[in-house]
Amino acid sequence: MNQNPQTIKNAKPANEPQVKGPEMNDRDRVNDILAMEKYLTDSFNVSAREASHSDLHQDIMTILNETHQCQYELFELMFRKGHYKLEAEQQTKLDQAYQQFNNYSTQFPYPNTMLQ
Repeated sequence: MNQNPQTIKNAKPANEPQVKGPEMNDRDRVNDILAMEKYLTDSFNVSAREASHSDLHQDIMTILNETHQCQYELFELMFRKGHYKLEAEQQTKLDQAYQQFNNYSTQFPYPNTMLQ
């Protein structure tokens, strides 16, 4: 894995062309499936919220969880293949965001509720 202080990424496959042509390659296919899985998770979220029968709701929740798992595995595959990269954030920015949201705890209706 190639890492520098700001970027976490894997190397792209050696056989991937430098310039993308009009034909679909493996990355395009997996990306298309990933987009479909994201669409499905959004749709199943709505279905789960609106299901009026408990057995139907449970079936949808099972499918929703499986769909989320499939989406995650596809993202991981694309990350391993070098098609996604993560940008590291500076610790000071993380600390500032934590402090900002931790300060919101004073607005909670119960005084001892703190972010963990």
